[in-house]
Amino acid sequence: MTGKPSRAGSLRRVLLVVGGVVAVAAAVVVSLAFLADSSSDLEKEKNCCWSEGATPAWVSRVTGLKIPVEASDVRVGYHSGSRYDTALMAFTLPDKKADEYLAQLTPEGSKMIENTNPREKDYSPAVGFAHLGIPEPETLVEGTRMGNVCRGDVDTPDGKKIQYCAKLFAHRFTTGSTRIFTRTGIEPSLTPPPAKPKA
Repeated sequence: MTGKPSRAGSLRRVLLVVGGVVAVAAAVVVSLAFLADSSSDLEKEKNCCWSEGATPAWVSRVTGLKIPVEASDVRVGYHSGSRYDTALMAFTLPDKKADEYLAQLTPEGSKMIENTNPREKDYSPAVGFAHLGIPEPETLVEGTRMGNVCRGDVDTPDGKKIQYCAKLFAHRFTTGSTRIFTRTGIEPSLTPPPAKPKA
């Protein structure tokens, strides 16, 4: 014989449903707070800890990556991080000079590859070239090549000077001109020279 549900049973079910809704809502709030904190931390890292004293000559010497005399529009940045520091360098070369430069940094038997899997246009890494006022090379497709080089990889005059591992990008952004990008990870033990006092 089936009777009507007891008031206690109905109340129990209502409490379970309400409890479930509250638990889900709490989980959503915690998740949103975590995402907000992560986003805030990323923004802080992007805007923090860039050294004003990192000159092209200093970054080149520390990384071992030469800046050719023919280079124009030279831009550098040095970011101090909690786990490692990052040195950024970018400059423009005539196409032929860019190819010669990259050949010195490409291990024998390998070659730079095209960027067939680009990042979205709004890609914004914590340590990005946007700080230098130029696009992130990972977002560029047409005329873009990528590669890596580490100390000991290349037995060329320029290759022997490399001190750390670096990501290399080359972007032929206009007829006759290629922009070279380098991103080098460095143990956080170096201190860039102090920024020159403003006149």
